[in-house]
Amino acid sequence: MAAALDTSLTTLDGETRPLKEWTTTFHLASIVIDPYTNESAWILQTAARILRHFGGAATRVNFIVTAGPAETKQFLGPLAKEFLTYVDPDRVMVRQLGLKSLPAFVFIQGDGSVPASAEGWNASEWKAVATHIAETVQWSAPHIPSAGDPGYFAGSPALG
Repeated sequence: MAAALDTSLTTLDGETRPLKEWTTTFHLASIVIDPYTNESAWILQTAARILRHFGGAATRVNFIVTAGPAETKQFLGPLAKEFLTYVDPDRVMVRQLGLKSLPAFVFIQGDGSVPASAEGWNASEWKAVATHIAETVQWSAPHIPSAGDPGYFAGSPALG
């Protein structure tokens, strides 16, 4: 799985750059969510906890949200200000990443490759992604699962 480096990513504030520019210095540790589904709402606090854990690591933690800016801000609330957030209303990045279910936890390296990803919520799969990120950037891995995390669920269709 890989994303084309010329794929555009737009921040919540409207800054658009190709993926290769967003990954020039750091890889991306991305949580991809669909604000129109219960499944993405169920994982939101767990996702924020994981992103906070990697906040000081040599990776750019972020949300990729399959909605426009207004819907994204409404869904994320204060998390929209806490984390770098990309909007993907047309699901271009979702397609590039080959995702079938959301939410997803995806590690995108500087060359566009995706050496680790998990779709839906399976704690052991998300833990494997977190461990891969931690090993790559020489950081500790967060505890997954943790108290308050949801039980297993398959996720919703990534393409809506």
